[in-house]
Amino acid sequence: MKEIKISEQEVKTAFSKSTERFHVITAWVGIALNLVWFISDLFVLPEKWIAFFTFRAAVSGITLLLLVSKKFLKIDIYACMFVLVLGISIQNAYMWSVMDLEHFQKHAFAYMVLFIGVGMLVLWEIWYSIIILVATIISNIIYYKLNSNLSVDEFVINGGLLVLTVNIFSVFLIRTRYRLTLNEIKSRLELAKSKEIIEAENIIISKQSEEISEQKNILEEKNKEITDSINYASRIQQSLIPAENKFTEVFKDSFVLFKPKDIVSGDFYWMQEKDDKIYYATADCTGHGVPGGFMTMLGLTFMEEIITQKIATSPNEVLNLTRERIINTLRQGSGATESKDGMDIVLCCLDRKKLKLSYAAANNGFYIVRENENKTAEIVEYKGDKQPCGFFPDPKPFTLHEIDLKTGDCIYTLSDGYPDQFGGKDKEARKTGGKKFRYKTLENLLLQNYNKPFKEQKEILDEAIVNWKGELEQVDDILIIGVKI
Repeated sequence: MKEIKISEQEVKTAFSKSTERFHVITAWVGIALNLVWFISDLFVLPEKWIAFFTFRAAVSGITLLLLVSKKFLKIDIYACMFVLVLGISIQNAYMWSVMDLEHFQKHAFAYMVLFIGVGMLVLWEIWYSIIILVATIISNIIYYKLNSNLSVDEFVINGGLLVLTVNIFSVFLIRTRYRLTLNEIKSRLELAKSKEIIEAENIIISKQSEEISEQKNILEEKNKEITDSINYASRIQQSLIPAENKFTEVFKDSFVLFKPKDIVSGDFYWMQEKDDKIYYATADCTGHGVPGGFMTMLGLTFMEEIITQKIATSPNEVLNLTRERIINTLRQGSGATESKDGMDIVLCCLDRKKLKLSYAAANNGFYIVRENENKTAEIVEYKGDKQPCGFFPDPKPFTLHEIDLKTGDCIYTLSDGYPDQFGGKDKEARKTGGKKFRYKTLENLLLQNYNKPFKEQKEILDEAIVNWKGELEQVDDILIIGVKI
């Protein structure tokens, strides 16, 4: 069989045919919503309604003109969408520049919604996204210098940096979705052409079985590449979370049982060696999936920066600073509609020379299994402060705890996903939704198996929760880390 080749032009033509109608509808909806949102301008800043309406009308009008005359002007729908998004971004930059701090903070949400919506709905070449990113930065700088009474710190902290982050994220999201769509269309065209070739050469197909088998392998490989691309977002997160072998390099006996509920996880773990000490964290962020994924990136970034730059060294100071940065970044407050996102976390600092463990914890606790003089194992729970690492109505400084360790101690840190998993011992028990695995059951499981190789412990824990869950849905991300001193 001849090698199947699909030209780039064929792929892009098929791409346009399959996505044009959706983008046309999106453009019309965007034009309408941009005008409808003028109603909110009347209530938010009534003294600026004329300027805001003029801007909105200009952006929507120009896009509408391009949309109805695109065939005459020989432009595609993606150029029309580009003009609409670019116009609304510059429009928002102007609106931002004339707002006071209170309205500036509230409008930041609308600005982010623009880029989140574009990232989820629009498919186009990456240079469109780059131009919008650059234009957004430039227009905000220009309008800020012309109109804004806010300081640079107020502008950046209260929305500027967050909007820029979402804009950059949307660039990568659009790029990933665009490539996935092109690959899927290319494979579909290749499959269609393969069918035509096979049908046309049906008479001699028996003589070409080897070539057909080879072509089948090629197609399967391409399909595998598409499937791998779908997990792109997960790999980005995984690149930020240390691999399990990093623990085994530091701790001879250790394991990491990490089972995200969705492709992207709201649980994360982290490790850093600094000045003969080992820091490691086990964290559970608000939510799971994409929202939890955003929080994991904040938590990982802040702790890495604080410890690497020696801004703080004791676990409680690290958590205090991390909490402060989360609250400032998310602009958290006591209002009913304010963000309450944060994380439950155990941050340990191990001094192996002194056999001393210092830790600070937000909500979550952990276990140490230790053999007494009679070689009988006991499990002890160490609890954290009853407050999250994030907004809390009555926050207090995190407490520093210190524990004298013994050789052979087994430390188990975890999130609540494992003990909170619903299930049962058999299918009959799971019919009505099952019940939670519970912490006591987990404690007994750890106590029964602490003296086994840690690789085997991980397998036992994994098998136990899989059997317990059965056909039920996993309710949360699951994370358990075991370390032997």
